[in-house]
Amino acid sequence: MTQSHDLGPNQALIGQPASRCRLTTPALVLDLDLLERNLATMVEQAGAAGLALRSHAKTHKCTEIAGLQIAAGALGVCAATLLEAEILVAGGITGVLITSPVIGEAKIQRLIDLNLRAEGLMVVLDNLINLADLVDAAAGPGKPLEVLVDVDVGMGRTGVREAVRIVDLARAADRAQGLVYRGIQGYSGGVQHITAFAERSATYGRQLDQLKAIVDALGAEGLAPELITGGGTGTYFIDAGRSLFTEHQAGSYIFMDVQYNEVELTETGGMPYETALRVHCSVISNNASGFVTTDGGFKCFATDGPFPQIIGGAPAGATYKFFGDEFGRVDFARPGQTLELGALVELATPHCDPTVNLHDYYHCVRGEELVHIWPIAGRGVL
Repeated sequence: MTQSHDLGPNQALIGQPASRCRLTTPALVLDLDLLERNLATMVEQAGAAGLALRSHAKTHKCTEIAGLQIAAGALGVCAATLLEAEILVAGGITGVLITSPVIGEAKIQRLIDLNLRAEGLMVVLDNLINLADLVDAAAGPGKPLEVLVDVDVGMGRTGVREAVRIVDLARAADRAQGLVYRGIQGYSGGVQHITAFAERSATYGRQLDQLKAIVDALGAEGLAPELITGGGTGTYFIDAGRSLFTEHQAGSYIFMDVQYNEVELTETGGMPYETALRVHCSVISNNASGFVTTDGGFKCFATDGPFPQIIGGAPAGATYKFFGDEFGRVDFARPGQTLELGALVELATPHCDPTVNLHDYYHCVRGEELVHIWPIAGRGVL
């Protein structure tokens, strides 16, 4: 959990009046009021749809936020990497599902060790060779490892596509010593950001039809999945209407970002979630005409999507673009406009998950006050 002695250069501002606008920048800022509203909205929606929540912690990589999700009603959280899972379990989080296969002797041994310490740990697999490696590592009197078969519903990234191979893998997992077969995962990342709801629904609907056929095939072989998990923020309202999943993995709804704010999440075009995550940058040079330079560049934001969007601190019509590793550029819409040195510019993140991975801390605010600093303990790749 939070280490009070290692909270970065803004630690002394916690609890100070107007500290939100006094942060040393660049700073990743989390508005707790908006976060909590997003959490409550999703819990209400999922409850109405009869869906359990196992929200994806790859979005935040933070035990404090995972704890809030569970306190709000989630039955656990997902982790994209073994490292994320280890950090979450060390922070007391239960019901962690690792949504990518764990491969290699060293990592598999870490997984087996983690399973001994964890409550409700699960992992996906998509290959008989990986299954055999897991069985070998789990052999003996230790705690059985719970597994799900990863179904490829269209991305081709991980998972098994053919029904006969999925049934064979599920049967092998069900019979394996040291493993417990729990069900299947079917996640389609490629459709999450299709902007138009109708287009996304049509494309994803065909993938869900495929997943339903897999569920039926497993049931016919006496392997009916107890858990059917998947989905994301971009498909939540489609998933809720299909009643196929038993639990949902939506993650980005807690923060929102430029990519998701451009997506029609609902059939009516409404936006049920608010942008709770921002990056604060400061003006460090204003000598040029028509723009100023800030202290947030490539090292501050994910670059796999659109530019960050200015949501505060600059004149209407101003736009942001990258200006180097350490620098951003704010271009003004009208001649003569500028910002003072040190002026704060607040930006929505372009893609929240990889942006979070570039930062060490969340600077948690309520209103204009910094109230907490939470480490992003799960950042990294190993």
